[in-house]
This record gives sequence, C-alpha cells and structure tokens, in this order.
Amino acid sequence: MGRVGSVALFHSVYGLRASVLRAAERLRDAGHDVVAPDLYGFPATGDLAEGFALADKVGWAGIVERGRDAVRKLPPEAVLVGFSMGVGVIEALLPERPRSAGVVMVAGAGAIDPVRPGLRAQLHAADPDAEFVPPAAVAKWTESMTRGGAAFEVYRYPGVGHLWVDEDLPDYDCPAAGRFWERCEEFLRLSGETQVTCSQ
Repeated sequence: MGRVGSVALFHSVYGLRASVLRAAERLRDAGHDVVAPDLYGFPATGDLAEGFALADKVGWAGIVERGRDAVRKLPPEAVLVGFSMGVGVIEALLPERPRSAGVVMVAGAGAIDPVRPGLRAQLHAADPDAEFVPPAAVAKWTESMTRGGAAFEVYRYPGVGHLWVDEDLPDYDCPAAGRFWERCEEFLRLSGETQVTCSQ
C-alpha cells in the first residue's frame, strides 16, 4: 500500500513504551509514514510516579524540543497524534505547523488558541476522567474549536480508565480501544487525502 499521509505520534508520561511502538507500526501497516519519538531519552516505565519523575528530569522544554526535532523533516501537513502528555506537545508545536492536516488528542484536552479555520481535530477521553480531562477542559477545548472554525469531533468512552488504549496498562479496555482505533484510522485516512491535495 502506498503512503497516504505522515503522522507524528507523541507518547504519554510513561515514556516510549512498547505499546506506543506497536501503535506506530499499526499505522505504518495502514500505509502511513509515522514517527514516534522518544521524548525522554530514558527507558520507559509502567509506573505513573516514575513517569512524572522522568518528565521532570528531562524538563518540559527538553520534551518539546525532542518533539520538534522529530517532526522537522515531516511535511508541513503531517497529522499530530498525542497520548495524554503528548497532547501538550501537540499544543506546543501546532502553532509552528499551521498547515497540519489534523490533530488527534487522546486522554488530554490541550488548549489550542488560536485555531486555524478548517483544522480537523479529534478529542478522545475517558468518561469520567476528572483528574486529567475534567469536563471544564473538554468544554474549553470545544469552545476554542468552535470559535476558530475547526472541523472537530469529541468522543467520550464511558467507564474506562485514563489510558484505556494502552494494552500494557491496567486502564486498557479492549472494546473501547477498538472503537478509538476505528475512529482514528478513518480520521487519518481522510487527513492523508488532504495531505496529498495540499502537497500538489
């Protein structure tokens, strides 16, 4: 299958876990050109507290710079996909990549303002997820997307844990993860068509 679009995949606070690499490979199998950078430079963990300690060790500026380096050679239309902490990386990099064909935010509602009119965006979050994606954050994200004229969708997943898409974590929920991947892959397929059009 030919390439249908470029994607940058940013990991959560746990680091570049095997599950993230499998997700990247899944998207490559669907025909996408995918980068999944290590935003830490240290081995990943399965412990949340250790993950936060790694993030603190690298520092937010270092994390964002590693993300910036990873997308430097991607086409300007590349889609940005982030899991939890990775959503914050999208938030930091999107202003530098105004031609991005879309963003997919998973388990995080990053504040994007201003929003480019016509930006395609998806927000996927557990319902409820009061600690990491509270209703106020979803409302703010939705209001920002509406005000900016984005083409966006919000998907809530009732009764699952924060990172329900990671099959190696206790939060994993197979049916909900399946629904996420169906929605994400369709989004990326359509975004890939947009990237081809923009590049011509």
